[in-house]
Amino acid sequence: MELLFVVLGGALLGFVAHFALPAADTRGVLLAPASAAVVAAVVWEVLLLAGLRPDGGWIWVVSLVLAAVVAVVACRVAATTRRRRDREQLARLMKA
Repeated sequence: MELLFVVLGGALLGFVAHFALPAADTRGVLLAPASAAVVAAVVWEVLLLAGLRPDGGWIWVVSLVLAAVVAVVACRVAATTRRRRDREQLARLMKA
């Protein structure tokens, strides 16, 4: 049950990152939530295997903080890559 909650928390943090960060039009609406949810689930399971207990606080903090960091990085990388590729495509089309 805790895994479900941590995945939902990661997805929620991803949605917040998507709409809070600039250039939301350069990426899909599910990129940040999906990547954050996956990271939250994987980190949760790794920490469980490492011996942390689900009723402890650190497993929640680490899982959700890493999910938020990945969501922000995914948003930034997607926006930067999209803008760069759009500029290259426009330059290529203007040259032709």
